[in-house]
Amino acid sequence: MKLYPLFADLHERPVLVVGGGSVAERKAAMLLDAGARITVGAPVLSPALQAWVVAGQIAHRAGTFEPHWLDEAWLVVAATDDAGLHQRIAELSAARRIFVNVVDDAARSSFHVPAVIDRAPITIAISSGGDAPMFARLLRERLETLLDHSLGTLATVAVKLRKRIRLRHPQPAARRRFYEQLFAGRVAGLVRRGRVDEAQAEAERLLASDAAAASGSVVLVGAGPGDPGLLTLRALRALNEADVILHDRLVSAEVLALARRDAERIEVGKQAGHHHTTQEGIHALMLEHARAGRRVVRLKGGDPFVFGRGGEELEFLRGHGIPYEVVPGITAAVACAAYAGIPLTHRDHAQSVRLLTAHCKASHDTLDWPALARERQTLAVYMGVSQLEAFQQRLIAHGRAASTPFALVENGSRPEQRVVTGTLGRLARRAAEQAVKSPALLILGEVAALAGSLAWFGAPPLDEAPTPPRPGCVDRPAGADRLLAAIHHA
Repeated sequence: MKLYPLFADLHERPVLVVGGGSVAERKAAMLLDAGARITVGAPVLSPALQAWVVAGQIAHRAGTFEPHWLDEAWLVVAATDDAGLHQRIAELSAARRIFVNVVDDAARSSFHVPAVIDRAPITIAISSGGDAPMFARLLRERLETLLDHSLGTLATVAVKLRKRIRLRHPQPAARRRFYEQLFAGRVAGLVRRGRVDEAQAEAERLLASDAAAASGSVVLVGAGPGDPGLLTLRALRALNEADVILHDRLVSAEVLALARRDAERIEVGKQAGHHHTTQEGIHALMLEHARAGRRVVRLKGGDPFVFGRGGEELEFLRGHGIPYEVVPGITAAVACAAYAGIPLTHRDHAQSVRLLTAHCKASHDTLDWPALARERQTLAVYMGVSQLEAFQQRLIAHGRAASTPFALVENGSRPEQRVVTGTLGRLARRAAEQAVKSPALLILGEVAALAGSLAWFGAPPLDEAPTPPRPGCVDRPAGADRLLAAIHHA
């Protein structure tokens, strides 16, 4: 071990920072967070440092460094651009046995400022001894994604009970099991949901019980459209805490690879006409594993609350007294449109967007076709590949122009993404010509014509070269008005 790790209590203790620029400002900011009594010595201060002086948060010694500035300091930070001055400060500090940090100079430093993850009262520090500071920062960024911001609040709940926990569980093994239950069970879930008072009460109940019985829970997690980089931090944490993962067929292998290695994975995918697991079967699996004390992640493509039956699953869990929470995901309409270069709304072309599903003929009868046929709006249609011809006919019959641009985004956000574009009058034919398969999202509206010029991901769109929309205008082919009039009178 090259350095001895040490967490210093600097509250109300004097610390000297030599330098008045941006680097000194960053160092002073961290010291302020630690409660140090800071003096900054420099001829001129940055605006932020000057503002702290005016506010009385720090003191200022104007001018160039003098040895007597070290008289009361417990720590010194040298943050100027003068190497000779840094050498002098390091030597004088060493002679007085004062720890000194010389910025970007590990050899002259007797202490190093680590990369910090702050979850007060939990603090995690990463140091490379000044040899590889960028690597330390990268590690900090990785750990930041794994450690929920509620961790500090959870630790505070535990601190309040610490003495009583030791009395209640004097044996280390029993105490360790209690803490595992506290940090991974219902108490942690309540803290994450911002219900701190309820969490404290649940911790009290758990401590008073004869045994810390296993308590399972379910987290509905949106996996997004497939690109693992689109997972939220909370989703990643949930995957790393899961004992069991019930995942849809469309959840990508890359997303599943981010989950805890020893978690049990159960595919419960449903596909039009081929239901591997019924919704009732999924409910039963969630209940079985949660009642066995396991942490269950119900992993859904896209977002659980956008055509994902998330509401039904929550109603079931609530009805059976199973604790749950929801982690939103990036829904397919937003992600597929973005990865195809299509803005769902646009000041010139679309002032609204509608999300709808058309996976079976029966669902068509519930849709408001006159409203869907209006211009200057975007339709994002989920699970509609098998019903494209009927969808096309209904829209045209209710007045949507056959020249309206569309884009079919297949495997959106994944390496194999394809975008097929054209106009509504040829929608079903284009999909058949290009053998478009699920998962695919249909984007219909004037904005879809922008795919050709704004595409940035994957292969270029397979295009019929539609004319880009003109602001406020929608073109119709010759004779379209007569055709529509005949349809309406039929």
